[in-house]
Amino acid sequence: MTLPGSFQSVATQAFRSDETPGDASQLTVQQPPQQQLAPTVTVRRGFLSRLKLKYRLAFGAGVLCTGLLMLTFAVMMVYYTVVFPDPLAIRNTAHAPLVRILARDGSTLTERGAPREYVSLDQLPKVVPAAVVATEDRRFFDHYGVDPVGMIRAMFANLRAGRFAQGGSTLTQQLAKNLFLTQDRTLTRKVAELGLALWLEVRLSKSEILELYLNQVYFGGGAYGIEAASRRYFDKSARELTLPEAALIAGLLKAPSKYSPAASPGAARARARVVISKMFDAGFISEAQETQALAQTLVFNEQKMAKASVDSGYVVDYVLEQVEAITGGNDTDLVVETTIDKTLQRRAQEIVADSLAQKGTALGASQAAVAVLDGDGGIRALVGGRDYAHSQFNRAIKAKRQPGSAFKPFVYLAALERGMSPATVANDAPITIGGWSPKNDKNEYVGPITLRRALAQSVNTVAVRLNQDIGRGTAADLAERLGVKSELREGPALALGTSEVTLLELAGAYTAFSNGGDVVEPHVIVRVATAAGRVLFESKPPTHTRIAEADRLGALNDMLNAAVVYGTGRRAALADQPVAGKTGTTQDFRDAWFIGYTSHLTAGVWVGNDNGKPMNRATGGTLPAEIWKQVMRVAHEGLTPEPLPGTVIGNADADAADFGINPLVPASTATRPPRVVEAKEDQQVMPQRDAQARPGVSQTLAANASGPSASAKNHPADEIDEAFVSRAISGTPGEVKTATGTAPNVAPAGQSGFLSFTSWW
Repeated sequence: MTLPGSFQSVATQAFRSDETPGDASQLTVQQPPQQQLAPTVTVRRGFLSRLKLKYRLAFGAGVLCTGLLMLTFAVMMVYYTVVFPDPLAIRNTAHAPLVRILARDGSTLTERGAPREYVSLDQLPKVVPAAVVATEDRRFFDHYGVDPVGMIRAMFANLRAGRFAQGGSTLTQQLAKNLFLTQDRTLTRKVAELGLALWLEVRLSKSEILELYLNQVYFGGGAYGIEAASRRYFDKSARELTLPEAALIAGLLKAPSKYSPAASPGAARARARVVISKMFDAGFISEAQETQALAQTLVFNEQKMAKASVDSGYVVDYVLEQVEAITGGNDTDLVVETTIDKTLQRRAQEIVADSLAQKGTALGASQAAVAVLDGDGGIRALVGGRDYAHSQFNRAIKAKRQPGSAFKPFVYLAALERGMSPATVANDAPITIGGWSPKNDKNEYVGPITLRRALAQSVNTVAVRLNQDIGRGTAADLAERLGVKSELREGPALALGTSEVTLLELAGAYTAFSNGGDVVEPHVIVRVATAAGRVLFESKPPTHTRIAEADRLGALNDMLNAAVVYGTGRRAALADQPVAGKTGTTQDFRDAWFIGYTSHLTAGVWVGNDNGKPMNRATGGTLPAEIWKQVMRVAHEGLTPEPLPGTVIGNADADAADFGINPLVPASTATRPPRVVEAKEDQQVMPQRDAQARPGVSQTLAANASGPSASAKNHPADEIDEAFVSRAISGTPGEVKTATGTAPNVAPAGQSGFLSFTSWW
């Protein structure tokens, strides 16, 4: 194939000497005889001799280093020629690896991969290599495998962004990495990559390098090479790709998962438009071609993109992404062992689809996501949406949403570490934060309230006051130590969950509550081996890094257990397992969460809409809690009930008294002991939990407010009503609007979770 002339970037310059000698008489100055002096001899000193000693030493060192680099380069070229095979040999052996993904019991979850056809460059439309060069390495035909200009440009772009926003690798470097190296981000690997890139430039022509790259690179969705990508996304050979289709496939190279049509068709089309503009800017297409391409509508091959089974599609895509990072797109057939519970994965996907079908329309909710983890962080089930065939975007790992009150446990655990306890009395009253006032549901406040009841009923004012008392940044630091990697914007509203996180990282952070304080890294792959049995990767045993606050987890588990029994998460109570958890609902009901756990497993559920459209008063205690309960019922089949870490049997009458209600079955006449709730370290100072009956209990936070206490009406409040304000909290309580009415002597709706919870005793 002869590449377009615009691809050729050859600059030459001739040095000419065309001056005509002038008359010698014009070059000689005649001096009067009486003024002519005897000629003098001037001794010229060399350039180096005129320099100071230190500069001469520096110059010599530079020459020496240059010589050593040249010698090293020569040795590397010889070494790579001896060690590595001819890169062009893969023309006859290239194939997409067959990847067999196994569930945790050894059964096959799915298989991906098929032989692929190698396509030479002269068989491809010219727009295909043009699109790739325009978007990935515009100076490809100007450099020799390494582009210093591109590296400097990327360095400045990253400095301006304050993060890694742009890479400086050339197509040749990427090919070297894919062919011969691993994905490890080490200095040694980077040096080897540079050397191999130079070696490839010496061995191969530019056209051959580009051809190998197009047939080797990963385009997402299990598609290796341009032919496989073309058939997967458009069900046609790469030989038939149009300009817009070539631009879309080239656009995948920046982020195959993010821009894949299977994950986000809208993002894929938008990326294709960017690539088309880049092609015009590079001079590879005309303005008329650009206009025509931008006007065309891309039609994807929906059937092939969704060929994974509907119950395992999300988790299979996630596994393949991890395998790509581990193997670097190696062509070897692979066997991947995972932590996935095949039955639980299938049932979780069914539960999400059925729940949304039954209640989603009434609640205005169109999507949901689920993540279930064991105590070591192994992912047992991962549901990224309602229907994989309809949308492959994985909301469990890629969607960042505000967690609302599901963030509050980090604030309360930090407060417990500061010496507070579930019995500590706080003040539920209005506060002012420089013009911002967090509100409870219906603007109702109860005055003095224990921390246990405040967390269980998700009282916003108390969470904000606690965040003030523990100090700016304390809760965010704890969340980060527990595994929350998303940026947490510090400020008074952080306590109410205004910083976006993913479902998987939040569920992973809660796992430390269920396992006694060990920080985990959510993971899905246990082992990756070749079909011949050679192990390429094996997950390391848990390191059991324990948070300093672990000794207070018993108290937190007590409080979050109360949230399920008496508070906003009652619909999540299980019949035969102690449960702890927290609801979360964001402003205007845009997001609804329930993150909960037993001593065996942790699970998180998110419900909402992709476009952020408000739901119809859907809270974390409604559909998310119900989905959580159904999924965890399946997950706990055959598991022996165990108490939550750090808890002992509590007193049902005292528990109920703290919440202003009567227990369904008085403890004195019950045929079975009450639930496991009370933290060991607090039971000796908590014979009962009625804060007003014990005026000397613990600390009282912001006590200069009035209002009724334990007998007041419950008010589960997750909603965030005001905008984020970054100034420090410095409010003065104003007039307290107290809750009215007394609690009835019958259990409120949803209280049946109390009986079912205690039945295992």
